[in-house]
Amino acid sequence: MSPKQGPLTDAVRLAAHHSVLCWLATVDANGQPNVSPKEVWAIAGDQHVVVAHIASPCSVRNIAQSPQVCLSFVDVFVQKGFKLSGVAREVRANDPEFSAWAAPLQVMVGQRFTIQSVLVIRVTSVASIVAPSYRFYPDETTEQSQVESALETYGVQPQGAST
Repeated sequence: MSPKQGPLTDAVRLAAHHSVLCWLATVDANGQPNVSPKEVWAIAGDQHVVVAHIASPCSVRNIAQSPQVCLSFVDVFVQKGFKLSGVAREVRANDPEFSAWAAPLQVMVGQRFTIQSVLVIRVTSVASIVAPSYRFYPDETTEQSQVESALETYGVQPQGAST
């Protein structure tokens, strides 16, 4: 019998790998929501996502007051991704576990940024995000058609294409 896998499956990992940014949603003590884009983040194991605190004082303050968070990411070309809900905590640079949690993030930033602390999110639920076209026009919507549409919308030339 294999061990129970956490909520961060291979499909979630693959989608995360194809997403440049994620958006971290927190809420302050007054219930005011805040959504902040995060550039440096990684999946860490089957149950955790780590986010670098580089310039995120509002997210850090909100998590200290209310640890429930939502993190979403979408591959903008395929227009699919995931919404992860969970509980976050801040691990500061002087904490003994900081190095382990920060390791994948340090590889990403090198010397470019200083990671002040790491937001460790224990994921409790995962839901897929898909563009409405997949649901309303399933017979004509494919990942390839979505990519082609996104490339046109963003004015991106596929690699190897000449003008």
